[in-house]
Amino acid sequence: MTNMIATRDAYGEALKELGAINKDIVVLDADLSSSTKTAVFKKAFPERFFNVGIAEQNLIGTAAGLATAGKIPFASSFAVFATGRAYEIIRNSVAYPKLNVKIAATHAGLTVGEDGASHQALEDISLMRSLPNMVVLCPADAVETKKCIFKAVEHKGPVYIRLGRSKVPVLFDESYEFEIGKGVQLRDGYDVTIIATGVMVAKALEASDVLAKENISARVINMSTIKPIDKDIIIKAARETKGIITVEEHNIIGGLGSAVAEVLVENYPVPVRMVGVQDKFGKSGKAQDVMKLYGLTAENIVAKAKEVIAMKKA
Repeated sequence: MTNMIATRDAYGEALKELGAINKDIVVLDADLSSSTKTAVFKKAFPERFFNVGIAEQNLIGTAAGLATAGKIPFASSFAVFATGRAYEIIRNSVAYPKLNVKIAATHAGLTVGEDGASHQALEDISLMRSLPNMVVLCPADAVETKKCIFKAVEHKGPVYIRLGRSKVPVLFDESYEFEIGKGVQLRDGYDVTIIATGVMVAKALEASDVLAKENISARVINMSTIKPIDKDIIIKAARETKGIITVEEHNIIGGLGSAVAEVLVENYPVPVRMVGVQDKFGKSGKAQDVMKLYGLTAENIVAKAKEVIAMKKA
């Protein structure tokens, strides 16, 4: 059976490891540390943990202040609050002065499940990738999450890291290499390319398996850096396959699909289909039921792949 670990759990463990290595690491939370897993860091290093209360604008403002004093702050809350309630502070106090603040937001996307539309952030990537100076990361599993957190510390400047609530399959082992700004080809293929991010990478691999049984060769790319996007791997896939499907647990407007389409339209236009939330708010329900309702399934990826191939033949 595949090992299942939530990316937020890996985040908590990564913070604890980093805290022992780097004394400049500080962690801030908006009264949700047991859910965001920053409580793991709090237990180990209470003197470097700050609970600002239910005040997300203060969360980011305080993190910005700590960054100006040479600290490396990680600010955490649920994605809908971290990016939505605090957007203007992120824009003017973090991104504009290019401060060394890391915003690690959990409970992103539909997999928040029963918490419903008010808590299901489906626009956070769009908000963060539109900000100059902001790096946007969306790891696929627990292993990649840890590597993202460590690389975020090495990067000098603002970083947004999108994390989830639900347990997801562990896809990689410790030999896996992550680099900011680089997509990773997980499978080769010549008929169609599936570019996925976050929790949907596992679904993309599943879809690739289904397509292989129908003699359709599907390349799979894990695009864990949404910004800066890896243009080279996208253009190469467009040249070598018949079309591209983007797959994300996010509104198709402003997310991975938009980012990939922006690259293609300027460099090498090919048929594209986007699997994601079709400009709607979420609904309350069990995570997998909600994902199915919105078409975030391997079956829908397979269907879109066939559409792309048919478009190329037409």
